[in-house]
Amino acid sequence: MEASSVTENSSTGNDHEQEPVLNHGGTESNPETDREEELDGEEVRRVLQVSAATGKFWHNWDKLKSMLSFQLKLVLSEYPEAKMTIEQQNASLGETNLELVTRLNEELHSFIEGPPFTLQRLCEILLDARSIYPKLSKLALALEKNLLVTSTLTVCTEPYPEMMPNPEPEKATEEAPLQSNSVQNGVESMVGDRDEIMTEVEADIEEMTIDVDAFQEMVGPSEANSTAAENS
Repeated sequence: MEASSVTENSSTGNDHEQEPVLNHGGTESNPETDREEELDGEEVRRVLQVSAATGKFWHNWDKLKSMLSFQLKLVLSEYPEAKMTIEQQNASLGETNLELVTRLNEELHSFIEGPPFTLQRLCEILLDARSIYPKLSKLALALEKNLLVTSTLTVCTEPYPEMMPNPEPEKATEEAPLQSNSVQNGVESMVGDRDEIMTEVEADIEEMTIDVDAFQEMVGPSEANSTAAENS
């Protein structure tokens, strides 16, 4: 009886270990699909942005995997091909959009121990796919390339980075009055300098006038003397 009990437990343990492999495709109802339905799009983007910026991850891999799967399906659904007929999809992609989503999702879920070492690039693509790859066929190739690797990352033990809000708008607001004041001060200083310059110019003109008058007084008698000499 004891031997039978050990055999049954061993068989049960093997079945339990194989369950994640059987559910990789995500085609049946499973906890991973349920987790994706509970995810918030903004939270997913924030988590992926951290990995895109650092190339590291802090969350439980199963949770992060669900986030990546969520974003992957969302991105692929935003391309025009997702709304084409099956015939058009086959002509454009060589497969249906559903087949593409399923294939890439299976490749993602094939990572059991941790995310692929290409996690950083994978997050960058999923966060800005339409700008990087306007065509779905190019996106599919890029995602496949980053998923067809074998090396994985380990969870980071460093403190989780705080994603601070962008300070640039506030900085710009603070700098705007300073710039305005500097412009105003510049105008005022220019006006003040212009007044000083005009005063100096007027003084120079007065000095020139005095010099001309003095010159005429000096030249006047000499011209008179020369005229008298000629007349004589």
